[in-house]
Amino acid sequence: MALLAAFTSTFLVGYLFGSLPTGYLAGRLFRGIDIREHGSLSTGATNVLRVLGPWPGALVLCIDFVKGFIPVWLAVSIADASLLYLSETSMYALGPWLMATAGIATIIGHSRSVWLNFTGGKSAATGLRVLFAISVPVGLVASLAFILSLAVSRIVSLSSLIAAAFSAVAALVFGEAFPFQLLIVSGAALVFALHRQNIQRLFSGNEPMIGKSGGDPEP
Repeated sequence: MALLAAFTSTFLVGYLFGSLPTGYLAGRLFRGIDIREHGSLSTGATNVLRVLGPWPGALVLCIDFVKGFIPVWLAVSIADASLLYLSETSMYALGPWLMATAGIATIIGHSRSVWLNFTGGKSAATGLRVLFAISVPVGLVASLAFILSLAVSRIVSLSSLIAAAFSAVAALVFGEAFPFQLLIVSGAALVFALHRQNIQRLFSGNEPMIGKSGGDPEP
């Protein structure tokens, strides 16, 4: 019973933090608009930057970055609290699984926010924040892959997909704990699934670059 409560509370905390619609709220607060009706139609920081300007974009990016960390940190606290009901050995085995649960719930919450009728962003940026909370080396690899790809291609969606793929490979190469490997590989697969339309445009050569008309696809 204690085990079920730990996983349920961890998932709910991760989902609710991830589902906070910071980009949508920024649109309402700074300009009284629905950000989903402008630019790339996304609630992510890139679209906020394009539509509302640098300060709102930076604010959303910072809040979203914290939003990705907090659920994973709270998962550690929930694991510690489980010591009241579980053996110390069980708690240490449980900790990574709770952190992974919080991470995937945060990613799902961002892309399927309960506050936005289960719509949202495409979770690449949120996934990167979760990566840093789980594993700094894997987060750095994904960040470097994104930056290099963006510098060469100037296509945000392609860079997001490359970063997701590199994160999955890095998790396996660095020998991360199995729950973390499962989280990172699953998160990368989810990012690819959410970018289906972008992938189709990439193959057809119609995916916009940064600064081109039509807007860059949101990560």
